[in-house]
Amino acid sequence: MVEQTVVYDSGNELAAYAAKQINYHMMGYFPITPSTQIAEHLDLLKSAGLHDVKLIPGDGEHGAAGICYGGTVAGGRVFNATSANGLLYALEQFPVQSGTRMPMVLNLACRTVSGPLSIKGDHSDIMYTLNTGWITLYAQTPQAVYDMNIIGLKVAEKALLPIIIGFDGFFTSHQKRRTYVITHDEDVQGFVGEYHPPYSALDVEHPATFGSYMNEPDLINNKYQLHLAMEESRNIIDAVFKEFGDLTGRYYTAVESYKMEDAEAALFILGSSYGTAKVAVDELREEGKKVGVFTINAIRPWPKEGIYDAVKNIKALMIADRQDSYGAGGGNMSLEVKATLQDYKMAIDTASRVYGLSGKDFYVSDAKVLLEEAYAMSQNKQVTKFDYFGQYPGKEGYNPHQYFKPLTLEEQSPGITTVTENEETGKITVKGGIPIQSTKMPKRIVGGHGACPGCGIFTNLNILLKGIEGYVVLLFQTGCGMVTSTCYPKTAFRTTYVHNLFQNGAPTLSGIVEMYHEKQRRGEIPQDEKITFIMVTGDGGLDIGMGPAIGAALRNHGMIIFEYDNAGYMNTGYQLSYQTPKGAKTSTSHVGPAQKGKETFTKDSPQIFAATNIPYIATVAETNPTDFMKKAAKAQYYANHHGMAFMKAVSVCPLNWGHQPREALKIMEAAVNSCYHPLYEVEEGITALSYNPEKNNKKVPISEFYKLMARTKHIATSPQYAEILEATQAEIDRRWERIKAKAEHPLL
Repeated sequence: MVEQTVVYDSGNELAAYAAKQINYHMMGYFPITPSTQIAEHLDLLKSAGLHDVKLIPGDGEHGAAGICYGGTVAGGRVFNATSANGLLYALEQFPVQSGTRMPMVLNLACRTVSGPLSIKGDHSDIMYTLNTGWITLYAQTPQAVYDMNIIGLKVAEKALLPIIIGFDGFFTSHQKRRTYVITHDEDVQGFVGEYHPPYSALDVEHPATFGSYMNEPDLINNKYQLHLAMEESRNIIDAVFKEFGDLTGRYYTAVESYKMEDAEAALFILGSSYGTAKVAVDELREEGKKVGVFTINAIRPWPKEGIYDAVKNIKALMIADRQDSYGAGGGNMSLEVKATLQDYKMAIDTASRVYGLSGKDFYVSDAKVLLEEAYAMSQNKQVTKFDYFGQYPGKEGYNPHQYFKPLTLEEQSPGITTVTENEETGKITVKGGIPIQSTKMPKRIVGGHGACPGCGIFTNLNILLKGIEGYVVLLFQTGCGMVTSTCYPKTAFRTTYVHNLFQNGAPTLSGIVEMYHEKQRRGEIPQDEKITFIMVTGDGGLDIGMGPAIGAALRNHGMIIFEYDNAGYMNTGYQLSYQTPKGAKTSTSHVGPAQKGKETFTKDSPQIFAATNIPYIATVAETNPTDFMKKAAKAQYYANHHGMAFMKAVSVCPLNWGHQPREALKIMEAAVNSCYHPLYEVEEGITALSYNPEKNNKKVPISEFYKLMARTKHIATSPQYAEILEATQAEIDRRWERIKAKAEHPLL
């Protein structure tokens, strides 16, 4: 056997380690819990110079899937990882990948599909992939994650089909275990062999068309060939399992069973719960009950013959699903196992239980209950054929407790700011906004949320809302602002709050706004009932959500988009965003001998929205509260009378930026005075500076901002990063000079 080394790593880390050993050409990725650690660890290994994989951050999971598809069309070896709603967002690309027979490896750290939003593990995501034409293996342990990542690539390339390596989120993905890895990378590369794609977009001497339009006489043949390839993969999987076993001593089979030889009753269960169930089998065997358990290591192609061999001697079977196919009397595994029994006309009494949703722990005692029910069926006793396991009864007549008295219109309209529009010139004037007067406005977001100490999100939001009078409806995209403030059954909001996922915030609020106007038109809402609609985004929400937000801007809905720019995906652990500074350290842009942090400059979102010609754009900072509140009031006026308004604030994140909370204002002042975050507005296409640090003799170099935070201090203080600092200063200066030039021009 090949030489091996013992490590103590998690499933995610081992998936990344296998990718490092294979040395893929490319990984297109987008962070989502609990799979994010795979990209993070692979980037960490790259910063140390241990592999050459090109990691490309997508603008969302759909974009990441497109990056991966492009890499495979170009004939390269490609790797990805995702979870839950990220998988669903990318799902459109899956049949494209398999239908054009482009092999790649996707790690799926399985997690609950929202809503409601939950980041915990179950199998509700992977079951959506069953009809996409991807080979699917499922790993029970971190060891199996490592092994199947190596096995999977060889299977995929032999079958010319993409492959999913699934495993339980937060159980297999995050639990560290003693694991064997192949010592030498060249042995891994020797096992998978070289890949010679039959077609490549980069083969200029043999041009080919990828993804042609196909009508019904030909499409059925295409799908038939996909079917044949999937069927052939059965033999490929078995052969590669054996090859890998001969190489490492670890042999896998499509179906794995425990004490099924003489069992009268059995439990089918998938993933990490299988190990728990084996312990339960041993305990019940000591009581004289002949029970067994089995699982599958391959979901696609479905291993029906192996399942038949496992259950052919039993009388009763309990099937446990970590998801539900609502209305079908069981989850997908129940449906497929029962179909297999029907194909073989087996007289086995079956029942199904949905368990462990959202990562609910599954103990040996739970497995014993399910096995006991199976055993009872084998003794001709009646049990419920389908049920949930582990749910609890609600309280009859329960009404959610109202923690805060709703704010009245009068309370939300204390007159801190007044806005007027000159009928002749159209010029809008805002008066007021004095910070001391802002105490008149009760907080629409109260204390008690779970944000980190020193988090800038709620400081910015409270200043924003001080400048907005009257009724407000807030929509939050997924992010720190959302997950820290609405943990069921409590909420930090005293006004109406809506959540939707990163990419769908702007369309959702667009629908709310237009329904408001339509109901007013029909007389269902009083014409004088004025509501201001605000979408709050941050934590990279205007990366994955930029396209839909631009769509909302082009439609010019009457709403405000407020971006708290904390320069990363903070809610998943500070991965790089397109808003992250060039050279900054994040968990997917490590700094090391072979890598110098993020490679690109920050995205200029205010100027992007300015290009859509919406009526109002503004940048604000908590260090300039009067300016902040006045711009909020102006944004409200534009949203209620002319169309969309966009506002952006830089929002400090002590945890991930690496500074003390007490330094927040100092850091914000440096951001503004260095012109990293210049304060200006674009009103009906005309730019005006709100604050010019040059005129106040306060302008500082970007190094003064960067040196205050651990994420960028190395750029400002280490000579080896002088080139990055110089390039960043040049870009900051270029953007600042453009803003000044626009402000000086009567048409810009």
